[in-house]
Amino acid sequence: MHTVSMRCSVHIIDISLRFNFLRLGMTIKISQNFDAGAIEVVHAERAADISVNLRGDSHADIRQWFYFRLQGARDQDAVIRFLNAGEATYAKGWENYRAVASHDRENWFRVDTTFDGKVMTIRHTPETDSVYYAYFQPYSWERHLDLLGSAAQSPLVTIEDLGSTVDGRDLNLVIVGDPKAEKKVWIIARQHPGETMAEWLVEGSLNALLDPANPIARRILEKAVLYIVPNMNPDGAARGNLRTNAAGANLNREWMSPSLELSPEVFFVKNKIMETGCDLFLDVHGDEALPYVFVAGSEMLEGFSDIQAREQQAFVDSFVAASPDFQTTFGYEVDKYYEDMLKLASKFIGHHFKCVSLTLELPFKDNDNLPDIEVGWDGERSMRLGEAMLQPILTSLS
Repeated sequence: MHTVSMRCSVHIIDISLRFNFLRLGMTIKISQNFDAGAIEVVHAERAADISVNLRGDSHADIRQWFYFRLQGARDQDAVIRFLNAGEATYAKGWENYRAVASHDRENWFRVDTTFDGKVMTIRHTPETDSVYYAYFQPYSWERHLDLLGSAAQSPLVTIEDLGSTVDGRDLNLVIVGDPKAEKKVWIIARQHPGETMAEWLVEGSLNALLDPANPIARRILEKAVLYIVPNMNPDGAARGNLRTNAAGANLNREWMSPSLELSPEVFFVKNKIMETGCDLFLDVHGDEALPYVFVAGSEMLEGFSDIQAREQQAFVDSFVAASPDFQTTFGYEVDKYYEDMLKLASKFIGHHFKCVSLTLELPFKDNDNLPDIEVGWDGERSMRLGEAMLQPILTSLS
């Protein structure tokens, strides 16, 4: 009996030691094999000493987006070093940047992040056995499908399949209102798939548009039909790319001559716009470096008229009045994209249809005009901006 008791005691001690080893971080795991996951692990034996590299877009030499899961580091001071952050496509994006984290993939918050010009370091103590880190709050393919399904319940909505992406995913168009309406409004988002704040904004806009108690939405739908593409780049989104599709194309440089082989997403959407016409065009993006919400207009286009200038300014002024998150002090220089001008969606459409055509930029960081220490700029704030955007849309239709 004494021998058996000793053996049981040793066995219990062994289990306890193994449990303590796990708790002390002797066994951790980093994974990225899920929707939009992207990271390269250099070494990860202890929570306090993790090294990773930013992984490039699947078919392009672009490194910025990251999204991964860390397991086994509960209550430990995790230190995660991004060794090649200084070689990122937009390294200035790491200045005054804080990564986002979540224990449940529903509630996201900012974590301590530093950048010394070469290496970016996250320091965080997870409260659970599993935690996710990302460049910005992700917007999953499942949520995208849920958004389409929810919108389709409204009698105001038709969901149209425009075609298939390079990887064979559906490219869907949400039509809100009567296609026979006098005015045609187009909103597209996530040409650059890692700019997930764009689809969060679209969700906010759709929710507001389909709210029967929203008087601005009702007035808009008396005047116009809205054509909305919530995700222009489903393949890039699923692959964890920042800027390109499954063929390595930057869709926002394909509008002059898109092809079914390289950029079917633009090919289908452009053809549909040519079919319907366009009176207002909004292309929603995210900016890595500038911590503000702003638009880039079409004033650099040849033949940009006084009428276009007044209508563009009316939209901007209305947006300023509608949301304190929107501002006009900081933004792009007018000649920023001069060489590629008509390859860009908003410039091509503005030139062709002589309408108000804008690129709307949201931050990856925070909005420095109204900073939020806990979450920075996030999906919820993007949705609120999408709701507020209805006011300048209505103004442009008046």
